[in-house]
Amino acid sequence: MTDRATARDAGTDSPPHLTLSDTDMLKVGEHTLHRIVERLSHPGEGPVHRRLTRRDLDIEWGEPPPEHGEDPIRLVDRLVNGALTAGMRSDHPRCFAFVPSAGNYPAVLADALAAAFLAVPGAWLVGSGATRIELVTVQWLCELLGLPSGSGGLFVSGGTEANLLALTVARDSRLDGSPEDARAYCSDQAHPSVAKALHVLGFRREQLVVVPADTAFRLPVDPLAERIRRDRAAGLRPFAVIATAGTTGTGAVDPLPELAAVCRAENLWLHTDGAMGAAVRIAPRGRELLPGLEFSDSVTVDPHKWLFQPYDTGCVLLRDPDLLRRSFAMARYGLDVEAGYLDASRCESPTSPASEEVNLSDYGIQLSRSLRALRLWLSFKTFGVGAFREAVAHGMRLAEHAARRIDEIPDLELVTPPGLGVLTFRCRPHNGPTPGPHLDLLQTEVSGTVVAKGEAMILTTRLRGERVLRLCTINPRAGEADIDATLELVRAAARHHTTSPTPV
Repeated sequence: MTDRATARDAGTDSPPHLTLSDTDMLKVGEHTLHRIVERLSHPGEGPVHRRLTRRDLDIEWGEPPPEHGEDPIRLVDRLVNGALTAGMRSDHPRCFAFVPSAGNYPAVLADALAAAFLAVPGAWLVGSGATRIELVTVQWLCELLGLPSGSGGLFVSGGTEANLLALTVARDSRLDGSPEDARAYCSDQAHPSVAKALHVLGFRREQLVVVPADTAFRLPVDPLAERIRRDRAAGLRPFAVIATAGTTGTGAVDPLPELAAVCRAENLWLHTDGAMGAAVRIAPRGRELLPGLEFSDSVTVDPHKWLFQPYDTGCVLLRDPDLLRRSFAMARYGLDVEAGYLDASRCESPTSPASEEVNLSDYGIQLSRSLRALRLWLSFKTFGVGAFREAVAHGMRLAEHAARRIDEIPDLELVTPPGLGVLTFRCRPHNGPTPGPHLDLLQTEVSGTVVAKGEAMILTTRLRGERVLRLCTINPRAGEADIDATLELVRAAARHHTTSPTPV
């Protein structure tokens, strides 16, 4: 395409740098939209995993910066047929690895709109409308998750950033700016981002106390309380407990009401990492499985998991969201962003009356912020929250179906029951190895064989020192037939790798 847009305003002669004509933009846009709809309409077509080597990708994509432009339609096709399809297809109905993200079409449109309109929910002067969209979407989340009145927060990149912001506030509110001799507590099932966040904040590794999980893979209350008492007696300064609402390995939920009682008695901050599971509370069954979230001082939730948004959609929610501003608002140097306000003194809390302006860039790390909230806002408005409730319930029903099928198949053994859409199991062929290294190796071989075939995606994890297979069934596009087919692939792979009894 060589046709370029000319100056639009009468009397101007500015050159049309970095523009396309209306005709070309529509032509490229329609073609791109066609490829997007084609992709979203057929999530089960093609392999669930397309593996390319670094050398393969270097040959195709290793090139110098282009001095001259190319046809954008050809570039779109090149991306769609190449780099964008290399790797795991997380919305495939037989992708049961990690915590897959299904995505949805309104969220795609939201990203396009936010990019086209340069919508920045940072300073009110720059993006007041974008800021209001984020504020209302945050309030929806707080209400849907059953958090106390006055709660609020911020959209961020994901659980890692959300945990970092929450633990920053915990440090500032409980330690008076001095982290020496401080201690935070979590179970050995906590997400690695917890340790990473504390490391970024300058805490030494021994300042995170990892308490061994109980038999249900939860943070045990009595051993935690005893460790806190011992640490205080030793002159240390406990300041935070990090609970998990949906562990990655098993979907376990820490006992939040009991942990909250310990934190109240000890004046500790309770942060709940609900990146994996907090959003299930939008469904009635989820409320039953995850009681006590409302007792948390801060909560991490990832809409790109159970709320089926594109990746890079996370959220941190606080009982007192103004604490974010106290931690992150800094003196400004350069432009006065309040200069355009009629009354700059009205820049206060995100839970203030609707007439007050809010600078969301004062509530977190980022100053230049994308309008991530628009993805969830447009999705909720398009489908209605009821559709999301049913999708969450569907994912939990799939996990229960998988557990029943595993119990019915002689060569398979359920290890942990369904927990927020996650379950684990092992291959135990009747002529296979007994528990130990050889049985662990069998699980790894089975996973590798299934993934290599490209028909399903299932990985392993370790529980109590043993390697197990893990299913995460949250994809609303998956059905019972996909579960059944995947378990049959697993069983066939196990038979293939079990040729004779393996010596103990």
